[in-house]
Amino acid sequence: MERLGYWVQEVRAPFLSLSAVLVFLGTSVAAADGTFTFWRSALALSGLILLHISVNVFNECSDYRTGIDFHTSRTPFSGGSGMLTAGKVAPAAAWALAVTCLGISVGIGLFFVWLTNPLLLPLLLVGGFSVYFYTDFLARRVLGEVFAGLGLGFLPVLGSFFVQTGYYSLPALAAGIPAGILTFNLLFLNEFPDLEADTQGGRRNLIMVLGRAAAGKLYAGLLAAMYLWIAAAVVLSLMPVYCLAALLTLAVANKPMRWAWDGGLDADGMVPSLGANVVTNLATQTLLGVGFLASVYL
Repeated sequence: MERLGYWVQEVRAPFLSLSAVLVFLGTSVAAADGTFTFWRSALALSGLILLHISVNVFNECSDYRTGIDFHTSRTPFSGGSGMLTAGKVAPAAAWALAVTCLGISVGIGLFFVWLTNPLLLPLLLVGGFSVYFYTDFLARRVLGEVFAGLGLGFLPVLGSFFVQTGYYSLPALAAGIPAGILTFNLLFLNEFPDLEADTQGGRRNLIMVLGRAAAGKLYAGLLAAMYLWIAAAVVLSLMPVYCLAALLTLAVANKPMRWAWDGGLDADGMVPSLGANVVTNLATQTLLGVGFLASVYL
C-alpha cells in the first residue's frame, strides 16, 4: 500500500480532477445540443486521464533528469511530487508508465476517429504532440503555457463534444475558450515559485521573457478577459444565460489576480493564491457545464 501511495503522488492524482471537469464541460455542451451517450463520455474521460497522467509523469522524469526538481521549493500546487528525487519511484518505471498511458490514450483516440470521422484526428495530433513534447521542447521555447492551454483546456472540451456528436459547433468553441485560458493560467501562475529552478534547468517561459511584473499583469488580464468572454458569449447566444453563474468564481479569482498583479512577490500569499487559482479553474468550468445542462432541464 505504501508503494501505491508513492505512485498516486507521482501521477499527481488530485490534479487529474481537471480532466474530469473538461470532459464534463464538453459533454454538457453536447447534451444541450441534444446528444449524450454515457459510455462515450466515460471512455473519453479515461483517455484524457491517461493523457494527463502521461504528461505529468513525462514532466517529472524530465525535471528529475535536468535537476530542476532538486532545486524547486515544493508547494502543494507546484514543484513536482518529489517521488523521483526522494528515490521512492524509479525513473525507468516512471518513464514506462508515461509511455504506456500515452499509448493507450492514443488507441482510445483512434477508436473514436473510427467511430465518428477523421475530423477528430487534428485534435488528437495536437494533443499527443503537446503531451510528448511539452517538457523537453515546448517549455524551453516559450510555448509551454500555450500548449498547456490547448492540450489540457481548449481541445479536450472540443473533443469531448465531438465524440458525442461527430461534429464541431460554435457553442463548443465558445465553451472551450474559457477552458483554454484557465489552463494556460493554471500553469502560468504555478511557474512563479519555480522561476529560479526552471531557469537553471534550461526552461524558457513567459515569466522569464516578460519579467515577474508584466507576467503577473498578463495573468490578471487574461483572467479578466475570460470572464468578459463568458458574458459576451451569453449575449451572443453562444452560451445559455445560466452560464453566467460561472462569473461567481470571480470572488475566488480575485486573490490570485491581486497576488500576480504585484509580481507574485508576497511569499505569505503564494500558497493561498495558487490554491485559489486551482479552485477558480475547476469551479468556473463546472459552473459552465451546469449552465449548459440547466438550459436543457430547467
